[in-house]
This record gives sequence, C-alpha cells and structure tokens, in this order.
Amino acid sequence: MDPLIEDIFGTLPAIMLVGPRATGKTTTAARHVRTVIRLDREQESAAFLADPDAALRRLPEPVLLDEWQMVPEVLGAVKRAVDDDHRPGRFILTGSVWSDFGGRTWPGTGRVVRVDMAGLSVKEAERTTGRPPFADLLAQGRVAELTVPARPPDLGDYLDLALRSGYPEAHRMPPAVRDRWLDSYIEQTLTRDIETLDGRRDPLRLRAYLEALALNTAGVVTDKTLYEAAAVNARTGEAYERLLRDLLLLDKIPAWFSNRLKRLVRGAKRYVVEPALVPALLRVGAEGIMRDGDLLGRMIDTFVAQQLRAEMPVCASRPRMYHLRQDRGRHEVDIVLELGMGQVIGIEVKASAAPRADAAKHLAWLRDELGDRFVAGVVLHTGARMYELGDRIVAAPICTVWS
Repeated sequence: MDPLIEDIFGTLPAIMLVGPRATGKTTTAARHVRTVIRLDREQESAAFLADPDAALRRLPEPVLLDEWQMVPEVLGAVKRAVDDDHRPGRFILTGSVWSDFGGRTWPGTGRVVRVDMAGLSVKEAERTTGRPPFADLLAQGRVAELTVPARPPDLGDYLDLALRSGYPEAHRMPPAVRDRWLDSYIEQTLTRDIETLDGRRDPLRLRAYLEALALNTAGVVTDKTLYEAAAVNARTGEAYERLLRDLLLLDKIPAWFSNRLKRLVRGAKRYVVEPALVPALLRVGAEGIMRDGDLLGRMIDTFVAQQLRAEMPVCASRPRMYHLRQDRGRHEVDIVLELGMGQVIGIEVKASAAPRADAAKHLAWLRDELGDRFVAGVVLHTGARMYELGDRIVAAPICTVWS
C-alpha cells in the first residue's frame, strides 16, 4: 500500500484509509505524516469534539486522524480545510468501521479519496510485493510468468497459512496465543465497536449471526438460512448483516450478470473477511477442519479471496470481484474478476492436488458463452504443478498468486 499512498498523497490533499481493525492501517499511515492524532483517546479527541476546525488548524501537517469515526465531525473540518487550501499531502484519515452514521451526508466526495486496505497477505509476509499483481498478469496475457516455487505448499500448508491470520500482530504469534488473541478480537469487536455504530444490538445474538456466517463463508446461502440459524427475524437479520459489513468483518461479493447468460442467480456470495476468524468462531482447529470436507473447501476459498482482495487496490487492470451461479447450480464460477469493457477472468478454487479437465467445465462453459470477452480462466489448486486444461484455461497452484 505504501507506493499507492505515496502516489495519491503526492497529488491530492486527503486520503481515507479504510480496513478492518488491527490490519496495520495506523502503522502504515504513520509513515507518511508528521502528526498522529488518535481520536479513540479521550484526551486527544476532546479538542476535536469542541471545535474540529480550530483543532485541525493547529497541527503540523501532514496529519493522521486515526479512528475518525469516533468524532465524525472531523470529516467536515477536513472538507473545509481542503476547500480553503488544496495542497497535496495534508491529511490521512484511518478507520476500522464504515457507516453512514444515521444517514448523514458524506462531506468528503471529491475531496477525500478512499483507499481500502486488507489484512496482511502472504505476498506481503514473504516480501514478494515487487511482482505484478496476479490479476494483472492474467489480464495482460502473461500467464507464462506465473511461477511455482521449488517447494510449493501442500493442502495442510495452505490451511496453516489461512489459520496464521492476516492481522500482523497475530501473524507472528504461536498458535495457542493466536487463538486467544482472535477470541479477544471477536469479543472486543462485538462489544466495543458495536457501540460506535449501533449500541442497541445484542452482542450475543450478533455473535450467533456471525457464527452462522462463518459456517457458510464462501457460499451463496439464503437469508432465511442465516436468520433461522441465529434465531432472529428478517428485520433483525438485515440489521445484523449491515452492522457486520460496517465493522468490516463481512464481505458480500455480488453476482456477476450478463445479458448473454440466462437463469443467473442474483444472490451475493458472503465471505468472512479474515479466514482465521472462521475456526475461532466455530471453535475448531486444523485437524477438525481437515476432517470436514465442506468446511475445508470453504476455508481454502475464503483464503484465496483474501489474497486477491489485498491486491485489488493496486491492480493496474482495476478488476472488480464477483461470483457467478446459475439456478440449481448448473454452472457456477467461484470468483469472476470483471475488467474494463466487460472482459472477465474466471477463477475456480479446488482443495485438491491434481484437478482434472472436469474441474474446468464451468470455466469452459463461460469461455464458450462469452467468446473474446473471456480473457483467462484459472483453476487454483493445492498441488505442485501448473498445466493447461483447455483454450485460455490453466490449472495452477494457489501459491502462484504470490510466488
């Protein structure tokens, strides 16, 4: 994210860096500023609550306003400051929740550029960020540049990578300590952060709803299934889902649509944003996941989506992430990356070491239906080899995303 922030901050006056709590936003942003104000600390937020414009004027710039959602009035102050002086590189705002705050008008349009930041990816952890993003290589027809390391991970290794967590602090911990850290993260998010957005909600029922989402991560599940699992009515379930999206714990991938294809399901595919939260919520370890084929497949899919999501803001091809499914599951593609002019990349995720040609049948169907609009198809798997499965379709180890 650092090169992206430098590019934007060198031209524009204000950036809003948005991502889940504990993903390293403050640490990253602090490298680009002179002054850091933490608005979740009472002694630092008092002046901004009293007079945000006056408080902002007194600070040496560039300024980081951390956890801006604690004093949302600061957004108006930033807007007015930028209107008066449009010099680049003045303000960075960071936040771990995203909300309309009761329907208030967003004052930063055209003045504050939002940049989404995901958790730590394997590419970042292994310091291979110099390589082009995976989606860009596919979009540019550079499939031959995908590489497999000398000792690629196997299924167990991929699961371990998913459990290691994208939270930088937890990533470095031994497993037993990490488990306790994740439990605490969930508890604090569902109690402390919920107060910021909607203190009327019951943390216990909200947890039950989040557990139902964890059990169905990487799936196209009906709203009714989730409501019944959490024992809430439809109105409460809708409110819980909005709240979990605002807390940046849930990501809904919309269904891809084309007039060329018939009987497409319009329902979204839901992901728990951080794969390591899934076993923490379900109170299951690696051995339990390995014994449950359905949960194992969901974990690997969620892990791959996390790796792709982390790269989206820096992709030159500017892809958007979707999924595709026909009714009754006749055809479905796990992830569809839509490029400009309606071009698409199809990605299937398989928790198997040597997928055969039938693993690419849905990608082949999509290719045949779309013709030249189909740029590439990839079956990402847990094996060690990369090989062709058909015209513009390859099988590749998951590690080619970052290696």
